[in-house]
Amino acid sequence: MYKSLRTFSFLFGYLPVAAMNLKKFQAQKAHLSKQDYDALIHTEPQKWAKGIMGRTKSRVETSGLDYLPEGAALLVANHEGNFDIPVLLSEIPKPFGFISKKEVKKLPIIPVYMEDMNCVFLDRTDRKSAYKSIADTVGKLKDGHSILIFPEGTRSKGEGVTDFKSGFIRIAKDAGVPIVPVAIHGTSEIMEKNSNQIRPGHVTIGVLEPISAEEIEKMDAKQLIEKVKTTIETEVQAMAQRKTDLQ
Repeated sequence: MYKSLRTFSFLFGYLPVAAMNLKKFQAQKAHLSKQDYDALIHTEPQKWAKGIMGRTKSRVETSGLDYLPEGAALLVANHEGNFDIPVLLSEIPKPFGFISKKEVKKLPIIPVYMEDMNCVFLDRTDRKSAYKSIADTVGKLKDGHSILIFPEGTRSKGEGVTDFKSGFIRIAKDAGVPIVPVAIHGTSEIMEKNSNQIRPGHVTIGVLEPISAEEIEKMDAKQLIEKVKTTIETEVQAMAQRKTDLQ
């Protein structure tokens, strides 16, 4: 219980500081390139995410950062738990936005930051919103910003990688950017497997070999979904086995 209170206190207690820093960043926007502004904006969510992960006392191991390409990319990850976003923000140095449910807009300050991070908000109950979110994501990628997507749609809570929805294929093909598969294992240990009480977890993150825009263009949707899902699932299973071997 103490770790939960400590973590959520930091999450919301840091918001006034983040708001002041955002104003400072926005004042510099006109004088910076898109890439430099993205990098500047990324510093604050990364600091926030590192603070949150530090308060959970979790151990995080990350590999494959050399696979991160220059320029815009679609990061495609499995979705294990609520701490997927904080752990990826804290560990991946490449600035990225992500697709988020529209309910987040009700929170203070956070959605304002997310807009400058080039996040896309989705209303899952509205089909038109889903189509618009795909178009918005393509637009941001074409504009040079990287985006993270969880094609499973919902958290697996540590029960393995579930089916991938096909929307990310259309996004990658229309935007003409590489797909970077990202495997996540262990975030559900922090919250979901503890009746939503926060406890230390052992999290492993693997950035895997990108699939180039040229290769994406040559493959049909079914082949590409299977390739990305299998790549991530195989790595998640290997992560789980390595963890078991260490116990």
